[in-house]
Amino acid sequence: MDSWVRFSSQSQAKERIIRAAQYACTLLGYTLYKGGAGAELLKTVSQLEAHMSLARKLLRLGNSVEALEAAKRAIHLSDGILRLCLTVSHLNRAMYFACDNVLWAGKTGLLSKLDQHKWSQRSFKYYLFALILNLTRDVYELRLLMEREERHRAAKSPPSPDLAPTPPAAASAVLPYLLARLHGRLRLLSAVLRDNPPLLLDLLKNTCDIFIPLDRLAIYPTGTGFVGACGLASSLLSILTIVHPWLKLKP
Repeated sequence: MDSWVRFSSQSQAKERIIRAAQYACTLLGYTLYKGGAGAELLKTVSQLEAHMSLARKLLRLGNSVEALEAAKRAIHLSDGILRLCLTVSHLNRAMYFACDNVLWAGKTGLLSKLDQHKWSQRSFKYYLFALILNLTRDVYELRLLMEREERHRAAKSPPSPDLAPTPPAAASAVLPYLLARLHGRLRLLSAVLRDNPPLLLDLLKNTCDIFIPLDRLAIYPTGTGFVGACGLASSLLSILTIVHPWLKLKP
């Protein structure tokens, strides 16, 4: 099993590159369609996107094993919320990859009678739930870092007026008070994200990714162009974390 996990990790970069190319084709096809391109060109771009998708599915064969191994590691984390979010997220990723493997068999003709639409919807449901848990983990870690930064600033100096304005005595001063509080929280949020690039990249990547299953499941349709842009952006961010491993959020 360990050898298979090592093999899967080596193919991850190729899969990310093909994913970026796939969503670039999606975005290109939308742009060409809006620009009034010919049907033949649109068909060529659509076929290229389909080939990229099939190639990705081939590279992801067996990724369920890697996801299960990650779930086994996450279950030993000391933080209860992180343990829950990461373990369940990895389990959902394992189910997503399993459904994706079945879809690959259907698209290649190995399972000719497979209901591809049903299995595609099923895989996107697992993908969506995994992304929701990943975003929950990001928000939780962000809150912990903000609280730590607040304690650090309070220990160094008295609270800044921007961060802790005095509550107003009159009702007319409520709006300026709330705006000052909001400004202080935004400054703190900006500082924490600036000092923690792995968390920032993971938050951006998961935010971009979540629009893909939301659109595919018709929960929040955003259109082909937006999905293509989000998929391309998240793929480039993933490639960045592979090229520079220190940018990958841990655990």
